[in-house]
This record gives sequence, C-alpha cells and structure tokens, in this order.
Amino acid sequence: MLVAFTAPAHATGSQGDVMIRHATVIDVEYARSVDDQAVVLRGADIVAVGSDADIAKAWTAAQSVDSKGRFLIPGLWDMHVHFGGGPDLIEENKALLPLYIAHGITTIRDCSGDLPEQVLQWRDEIAKGTLFGPQLFTSGAKIEGIHPVWKGTIEVGSKADVDAAFVRLKKDRVDFVKITDSTLDPQLFLYAVSQAKHFGIRSSGHIPMALTVEQAVDAGISSIEHLDYAYKAGVKDEAAISADFAAGKINRAEANRRLDAGFDPSTAMAAYRHLADKGVYVTPTLNGGRVLDFLDSDNHANDPYLAYIGPKLRKTYDWRIERAAKATPEQVAARHAHYEHLTKVLPMLQQAGVTIMAGTDAGFLNSFDYPGIGLHDELTVFVQNGLTPAQALLSATRAGPAWFGKLDRYGAVSTGKAADLVLLDRNPLQDINATRAIDTVILRGHVYDRKALDGMLEQTRKQVAAWNVADAKG
Repeated sequence: MLVAFTAPAHATGSQGDVMIRHATVIDVEYARSVDDQAVVLRGADIVAVGSDADIAKAWTAAQSVDSKGRFLIPGLWDMHVHFGGGPDLIEENKALLPLYIAHGITTIRDCSGDLPEQVLQWRDEIAKGTLFGPQLFTSGAKIEGIHPVWKGTIEVGSKADVDAAFVRLKKDRVDFVKITDSTLDPQLFLYAVSQAKHFGIRSSGHIPMALTVEQAVDAGISSIEHLDYAYKAGVKDEAAISADFAAGKINRAEANRRLDAGFDPSTAMAAYRHLADKGVYVTPTLNGGRVLDFLDSDNHANDPYLAYIGPKLRKTYDWRIERAAKATPEQVAARHAHYEHLTKVLPMLQQAGVTIMAGTDAGFLNSFDYPGIGLHDELTVFVQNGLTPAQALLSATRAGPAWFGKLDRYGAVSTGKAADLVLLDRNPLQDINATRAIDTVILRGHVYDRKALDGMLEQTRKQVAAWNVADAKG
C-alpha cells in the first residue's frame, strides 16, 4: 500500500520524489541483507540509501512507501524472450508487456522472432515513455542461412551477405546480434560471430551441429542460448560427432544419440572453465525444456495462466504439442532422460565459474512457457537442480546487466543505480520462491503497489477474454 505525504515546510533535508522506508535491502552480489533501510528515488535514479533514521532526517519526498520490513531487491531481468507469430499477432504480443512488470521483471532481452521491426519500435517507445513496458533490449532480425525454418530473419549465403546484414543491424541500432543454425553454413556462422566481435557487438546464438562449442567460443560468441549447447561441450567425442555430421555420415537424430551417450564430467569441466575464461555466459532456459519434455504427464490445458495468453498466440503452441503427442513411448522416455542429463550440467557451469543468466524462452511457439511467471519458474528449477537461492537470484538481477556492460547502472540497490526495484514479502536468499511474493514494483521511479499490479493482470485478462470471444465467432 502506498502512503503519500507532503514534506513539512520546515524540512531542511534534500528532496526526493519517493522514499522507501523500513526496507530490508538485499545485497544480491554478496548474498546478505541489511535491515531497516531507507531508499530515496528522484526520477529514474536512486539518490540515497542508508539507515532509515539517518535518511529520514536528511531527506524528504513527495511520496512514501512503508515497506514494514519487506525485502527490497533490484528489478528482475528475463534474458531470453520472444515476440512473433506474424503481423496478425502484433496486438497479442504487445499485451504481454505488462505481464513482465506485474511479475517484477523490469528488463527483458528479446532474442528475435518474426516481428523485428515492431519490437525495435517498442524498444524505442518504451525508452521514450510513450509505451508501458519493461526496458527492452533486442537483437532485431536474427542472422540465418537461406530458406531457414525461422521467419523474420536476415538470410545469408556468403560473407558479403553477412557484411550486408551487419550494415542493416547497425542501422537498426540493435543491442546485440542473434545468430542461429537452421540452415546457416557453419563457416558463415563463425564469420558472423567474428564480425560481431570486430564491431564490438555482443553475439548470442545456437551453435550448428557441424561445429564444436569451442569453435564458437574461440570465434568470440558472447552467450550460448539453451543448456543443450553447453551440454554438447561436455561430450568427449564432440569433435568427431560434429565432423561426421558435417560430412553427412550421420543425421541429427544419430548425432543427438551419440551426444547423449558421450557426456564426460572431466571433459565438461575443462570445457566450462574455458567458457568462463573467455567470458561466455550461458542462458539455460531449462523450464521451457522441462515443460515440453514432460507434456505426456502434464498437458497444461487447464493452466490458469492461459487466461493471459491471446488465442492466436496460444494457437502457435500447437505444433510442438502435436509433435510431442506423436512421440513413441521410447521417444518419451528419451525426452525425460535428456532433461535429466541437462540438469546435471547446471551446477557444473556454476562450479566452473560460468555466469548463468536467467531467461525463459517465453513467447510465441514455445508451448506453455509463459511471459512473466515463467522467470520465477526458471529460478525454481535452478534451485531444484543445484543452485543456491542466492546464485539463482544473481542470475536474474546481475548477470543480465553484466552481460550488457551495465552493472554501473543496474543490479544493486545503491546510490546512482536505476530506480528499478521489487519489494517482496519474503526473503529470496532463504527461499527463491519468495520472488513470486511481490508487494510493490518500482519501474523507472514509478511505484506500482499490489493493487496496481493486479490491475495490470486484470486488464490483460479482460483483453484476452474479448479476443477469445471474437475468435470463437470467427
């Protein structure tokens, strides 16, 4: 609940816009809490942090939030989301933006879909304050090969095409480059990664089966998306498997079978230390994989969160649902086993010193991988599979800013940082599920209490209900 007051006329302290009082500030970097703190915001900046008594004497503010001992953390970052499904789905995608804020996510990284121009526009509108949403970083259109499975890409078949792609991406002022592996020639993949490094642009992507992870790392890739690719680096015969696939001696299914059978912990730890030495981050997106791998035991048809997903977006879930439904019992068992293999990689990455970034893969196509709540599910999965609550919290508060080189601005509740904050009812250092217990979200200095956050959810629910009615009428 927000309490507004006017500073008394005799006040002699400095003036802020918002004062958050009696908060337990969570120092996420050092996994510690500091009781009875006050935080002063002016515009989009934190301008003072200290003991409540000292700050209250020195500062006044037009608006006060009494935290009553609640736990204050930096805003959460989802470092892997998608928007897409074609022009007919623009409004349904746009309606997802408030869901992130309602769940304490103040920044998202769009890893490309098939609406790159629209997302670039949203990024700029959010930055200007003309569109309500979390801070948005985007890759724009992804770099791919000729006639890929993914739409909305920049298709390249030569180095000249890659060079032209970078001309466009720089013109679009993209925040990083996404490079994927549907039909992209492996050597062009390496060339694109090296060009991104040459231009000082961070790169992220899916590594072609015909390459080793080490080749992509040595070319300069900045982050590896999805734990499957990090798992591949831990296979003792990875180079031979990649070479056989490149030569056409084996298909993808056989390559995956050999990869699943060949994981070696000592090989993996050496590979992961190499990732850490090169400063390569990993975004596991474990929860989305878990949902798909276990659709046989939970089809999610009655998920309450479907009330926030538009009918056309929900329709994009079908192709993966239908594919999973056609799986044989042996294939289902293999999916389960593969997920269990992947989860063992997570604590190994942490032990090797690799920075793990929390990202959901939420958006179109990815069945029941929900924008907003999905990040909290991801953090829960992290802790279930070997990370501490403090490590999981780091992955969602400091890893993203660190990857973008913005730790001077984000990732801590301290003077000079951005006023993107979340007030929790419980301590996330003790229980990571406390990130779900959100009392208040502060976004760019604007305060949204629980009532306001619930209002965002309700507005989206009503809009989706109206779309569902219109869709039923045809």
